[in-house]
Amino acid sequence: MKVLITGITGFAGSHLAEYILAEHPGVEVFGLVRWRSRMENIQGILDKIVLKEGDLKDFVSLRAVLDQVKPDRIFHLAAQSFVPTSWKLPAETFAITAMGEIHLFEAALSLKLQPRIQIAGSSEEYGLVYPDEVPMKETNPLRPLSPYAVSKVAQDLLAYQYFKSYGLHTIRTRGFNHTGPRRGDVFVTSNFAKQVAEIEKGKREPVVRVGNLEAKRDFSDVRDIVRAYWLAVEKGEPGDVYNIGMGRAFAMKEVLDTILALSKVKVRVEVDPERLRPSDVPILLADCGKFRKMTGWEARIPFEKTMADLLDYWRARV
Repeated sequence: MKVLITGITGFAGSHLAEYILAEHPGVEVFGLVRWRSRMENIQGILDKIVLKEGDLKDFVSLRAVLDQVKPDRIFHLAAQSFVPTSWKLPAETFAITAMGEIHLFEAALSLKLQPRIQIAGSSEEYGLVYPDEVPMKETNPLRPLSPYAVSKVAQDLLAYQYFKSYGLHTIRTRGFNHTGPRRGDVFVTSNFAKQVAEIEKGKREPVVRVGNLEAKRDFSDVRDIVRAYWLAVEKGEPGDVYNIGMGRAFAMKEVLDTILALSKVKVRVEVDPERLRPSDVPILLADCGKFRKMTGWEARIPFEKTMADLLDYWRARV
C-alpha cells in the first residue's frame, strides 16, 4: 500500500508518518513538500519515507506527484492552519486550504485514480455554537467565525461535493484541538509551554502573556488524533464526516495552570491585547459518539501527560 501525506513536515503530518511507520510497516509513506519546507519535524524518519516536491497552489506539480506515486490513500493535512494569521491573510488562507484541495481532487480525477482521501477539517467550522448545541455533533449548523474556519468549511463541503459528483472516496474528519510535542509556538498550549520553559532558564522575565483565558477547547494529544485519522480512512464511509476529540473542554486558564503546576515557577499573568481575536469561539466540545461507534477509537493519552511532554519538548529547545 502507498500512502501520500500532504503537510508531512508539519505538526500532525510528522506524527502521522511516524505512526504509520511504527504500526503499519508494510506501508510505503510518501510526503508532499515544497522546496522551502522546514524538515526538522521529520529528521528522524527521512531515510524511511519518500518526499515529492509539489505545491497545493500548483495543479501541474500536484498532478505530477500523484502520477508518480499513485497512492492508495491520501491524508490531506496541509493548510494555513493558524487562525490569527487568517485574519491578516484571508485570501492566502483560502487559496491554500480550499483551492489547494480542488487542485488535489482535479489531479486525482484527471489521472483516473481512486484513492481513499482523508480531509483534515476542524472544529472551528462550527464557530458560533449556542448552549443547547453543546457538545457538538456532526449535524450541528456551521457558523464559522474566522477566515480560517470559512476556508475549512469550504474544504469540507468540497469534499462532500466531489464525492457526490464524481465518486471520489473522500472521508471528512473534524478534528478538535490537538497538541503535543512539535506544536508550533504560535499555538496557545505550545506558546504557554515555551514561555514557561524560557522563564525556567532565566531567558525572560517571570511574566506569562496570554489571550482569552475563558475560552474552552477540547484538547487531545496529536498522537491519539493521527491514530484516529488512520482509522477514519480504514473504516470511514466515503462522503461522510466524523468528529474526533477527547470529549472534554478545558478552559485556557486550566491549560496554563496545568503547565505552571508542572514547572513550579512563580509567574505573573498578563493579558496581551495582541493575542485577542476579533471574534472568538467561546467553547468547542466534541460529541464523538459516531466515530467511536464505527471504529472503537478512544483517546489514550491523558491531558496532563500531553502537557508534560510539550513542556519537556520546549525545555530541550529554548
